[in-house]
Amino acid sequence: MATKTTMRTVSVRNILAHKLRLALTLLAVVLGTAFISGSFMFTNSLSNTFDSAVSTAFTGVDAAVSQKEGGPLLDQKMRDDIAADPDVRAVNMQSSQTVVVADANAEAFQTGGGTASVEPYYPADQVVGEAAELVDGSEPNGTGEVLINDSAAEKFGIQLGDTLTVVHPDQRDEVKVVGVFKPTVEQGSSLSLQMANDAFSERYGNSSQLKVAAAEGVSADELVDHLNQTFEVDAESGQKLADEMSDQISSALKFVNYFLIAFGLIALLVGTFIIANTFSMIVAQRTKEFALLRALGASRGQITRSVVTEALLVGLVGSAVGVVAGIGLVAAIKAVFKAQGMPMDGGLGLSVSAVVVPLILGAVVTVVSAWAPARRAGAVKPVEAMRTTESAAGSSLMVRTILGGLLLAAGVVFTLLGVFLGGGTGLRASLVGLGALDLIVGFFLAGPAISLLIVPGIGRVVGAPFGAVGKLAATNSARNPRRTAATAFALMLGVSLVTAIGMLGATMKASVSDAVDENIRADYLLSGPSSGSFPTPNETAQRARDTEGAGQVVALSAGPLAVDGQASMNYGPEMTMSQVLDGNADDVFNLTAADGSLATGDEPGFIADKDLAAENGWKVGDSYELTGPDPSRTAQVKLLGTYEPFQMLPGLAVSQSAAAEVLDPTSLDITMVGVNADEGFDTETLRSNLEESVKDLVVVQVRTGEEYAGEAAGMIDQMLTILYALLALAVIIAVLGIINTLTLGVIERRQEIGMLRAVGTQRGQIRTMITVESVQIALFGAIIGILMGLGLGWAFIAVLADDGLDATTVPWPMLIIMLVGSAIVGVLAAIWPAQRAAKTPPLDAIAD
Repeated sequence: MATKTTMRTVSVRNILAHKLRLALTLLAVVLGTAFISGSFMFTNSLSNTFDSAVSTAFTGVDAAVSQKEGGPLLDQKMRDDIAADPDVRAVNMQSSQTVVVADANAEAFQTGGGTASVEPYYPADQVVGEAAELVDGSEPNGTGEVLINDSAAEKFGIQLGDTLTVVHPDQRDEVKVVGVFKPTVEQGSSLSLQMANDAFSERYGNSSQLKVAAAEGVSADELVDHLNQTFEVDAESGQKLADEMSDQISSALKFVNYFLIAFGLIALLVGTFIIANTFSMIVAQRTKEFALLRALGASRGQITRSVVTEALLVGLVGSAVGVVAGIGLVAAIKAVFKAQGMPMDGGLGLSVSAVVVPLILGAVVTVVSAWAPARRAGAVKPVEAMRTTESAAGSSLMVRTILGGLLLAAGVVFTLLGVFLGGGTGLRASLVGLGALDLIVGFFLAGPAISLLIVPGIGRVVGAPFGAVGKLAATNSARNPRRTAATAFALMLGVSLVTAIGMLGATMKASVSDAVDENIRADYLLSGPSSGSFPTPNETAQRARDTEGAGQVVALSAGPLAVDGQASMNYGPEMTMSQVLDGNADDVFNLTAADGSLATGDEPGFIADKDLAAENGWKVGDSYELTGPDPSRTAQVKLLGTYEPFQMLPGLAVSQSAAAEVLDPTSLDITMVGVNADEGFDTETLRSNLEESVKDLVVVQVRTGEEYAGEAAGMIDQMLTILYALLALAVIIAVLGIINTLTLGVIERRQEIGMLRAVGTQRGQIRTMITVESVQIALFGAIIGILMGLGLGWAFIAVLADDGLDATTVPWPMLIIMLVGSAIVGVLAAIWPAQRAAKTPPLDAIAD
């Protein structure tokens, strides 16, 4: 009877004796766990970087003061009053104004991933917290002088005495650089200007928060209590605020972590099937070995446990290597970020979870993957030791095919229910998600039977140019449908995800393009940076009106307004925004009037989506209450007209003349200005005139509707590129799975290949045969993946149709590229296994 110790020794020696097999299995584990480990470490590093910045920003800040609800502004008088208090050493504004900075020729400095901003400057003896170091020049005075951070001065070649153009939403200023400072926190590619604090307040308004330092002998807690009791403000300790900010950052970064881990799990899922496939093949190859062990007295359980032990060792070693690879991955990402001007100083982000979770996950996944093959190994009969050929064929495919067919049918039903069932988007998306899971698992189970129907046909087409060798390759692929399906499954999963996301992206781009084509009739659109983080300067509309050749000009803005409690966009109970129109809406938009007039430029009032109007019982001609951010300022505004639901004016839009009654027009953020050419005026000439009119505003771009849509499509492409890059890991693992399968297949078929060589098959023909087999498997996986991806992509787009995705688009060029790419992948994956097969010595192989 074999002892447990003996079987463990056999397991360990077996692993070490087959180094190639070990390396191939380890690789699948390493890639999946590396991504998960790297995800944890990357978000830890990001969090540490932000925590360090927050800590530095609040070091030495004894109290942070905010405006009390309904209380006075934190204006110059309030700042002076607090500064004059005997318990206070100094008061600083905690404020920053995002701007665009350009040189004297109005050429904007491109900060890439950084930002451009202006902050208040305080002399070293008046600074609350850590003071920036003035490394060159002198302190700034007035609104026309600034300091610049050292890294930006070096990067952009800005010298002392240079004149810069600074553009913010309200105006454009000329400033002179009088000094260079080194900030307390590394700015990366950001451009930071500092202006004398009183000048900053004059130019950019009051701060929403103050940093306060306590006088000598006064503790932070005493200062906070004193400020709350003495002044009508909300004060809390700087440390408490830093902790709250760090918690908010950690919470925000959880999304990034979940997002990355999701892709890591996809990679691990693909790796799971490859590991299971690998162990299945290894067990099949070792049938005689297990039978001999059974004949020598090893029990079923011992054989099963020996295979599980091998899997556990491989899982632990592979996961450990994966953690190390994850460290390398994070180091590489940090290096890329640093090269892009976004340094991360948070270390490598090593933590217990970043090491332990991937180790456990990798080991568990490997053991689970090996469990079924391990049980098959234990079921080997001692008599199998006397077989001289490959083990008998596996069990019938009937049971798994029936189960797989039922799951595929259920997947189709759930998906269709999600598409056609009424109800909320969340429920419908969940049904489609459940359908997708059923389809994936169903294909895994029914895959071998499906491969018997499809792969021979692919084999005949692919192998046709190669004659007898091609026919032999087609026959070989059909001989072991389980292996073919399991190998193709990994690629199918990656391709289906890429197809579904590609279809979603193509539909989003088509929807944006259609929305612009159908909704906008303006000849030109004037807007700020496409990122949307910087609004169009308020004078843009007037500049356009003053341009030669300009006819109708309509400015579209957004402001904190509500009519009868309703707004265009609701971001929460205390955050509502409504569209504001300066001009007639139907001059630049293809609105369809339902009732009344849409001429918002003729008289104060508002227009509304007919559905919203019906829902609230609004009547054209009646007046309703208009409210803004100041509860004491309200007005009655008339409903001028209603229109058919319109994507670019959701809900309602208020005329600017009406909005001016409840808020300061300068507080509106202009999102877009539409311009039509005067009757008979050349549009190209108008474009040149508009570009000249807004040139010195720096941030304004003049575009046609088509160009505007193209820029939005470019942003969608950027987002998709990130997703594709993450999904590429799953595809890479799938490719490695094909290499793995082919290599193990070559080892398993050593006798067969030797026999082919002995009867005259040339090395080149052997290479061709293995390559054609690989291409068949890759194309099978790609075809099924594309079909499943198209189906799921269509379903999710149908569910999201109410959110604007109503132009289902199939990315045909991408699908063709994937099919051709899959064939190339098959060829590349076969290079090494085919070379190994071609080198098989005929006589030695036959002797084995």
